[in-house]
Amino acid sequence: MNTKECNKKLKHMFPEFREIIQKLREDNPHFAKIFEEHEILDKEINHLEQNPVNLINDSIESLKRKKLKLKDEMYRLLSHFKSELNV
Repeated sequence: MNTKECNKKLKHMFPEFREIIQKLREDNPHFAKIFEEHEILDKEINHLEQNPVNLINDSIESLKRKKLKLKDEMYRLLSHFKSELNV
């Protein structure tokens, strides 16, 4: 994901961690991977939801659960990193 797309996404997701996210994306391969996987799932879900046939689709709900797990993991990493910075 390019920097412009990343900045746009950060306005809505974890704005309080904006600077930390940039640093972790550069310095932490695990975080960067989770961030990218979250973005891929987000795009896939949006694409599927555009088609009314898919609105009653259990696979969309499954993808949303996976996306939420990734977001929870990102939050956990961000909180941990922030607490280390404040020590």
